[in-house]
Amino acid sequence: MFEVSTEINFAAAHHLREYCGSCENLHGHNWQVKAVVRAEKLNKIGLAIDFKILKKHLKAVVEKLDHTDLNLIFIDINPSSENIAKYIYDELAKSLKNESESVCVYRIDVWETTGNCASYFE
Repeated sequence: MFEVSTEINFAAAHHLREYCGSCENLHGHNWQVKAVVRAEKLNKIGLAIDFKILKKHLKAVVEKLDHTDLNLIFIDINPSSENIAKYIYDELAKSLKNESESVCVYRIDVWETTGNCASYFE
């Protein structure tokens, strides 16, 4: 099994509904996202996926979140790091399905602050 990963940043605001504390107030983060994909085999030139292609797909997903109020995107659930990680996982998986049959999303890591990370994988 091969793993390939790339990272990207985005800035966005959110507030956590029903949270008892300052995170209930609107505030922003410079989010860090790491996408990890896996492939059982390499293509004819020895790549699981080109880093540029993976980054392009991740950037397209994250651009929908960048410089937004995440509560306007996450209407029915809190825009927590955990839920953001799952959202990016699902959207990236859909996007990559059209790109390559041999690569699948393995894990998404989302940091809202240095040292504080939530991950989603299946």
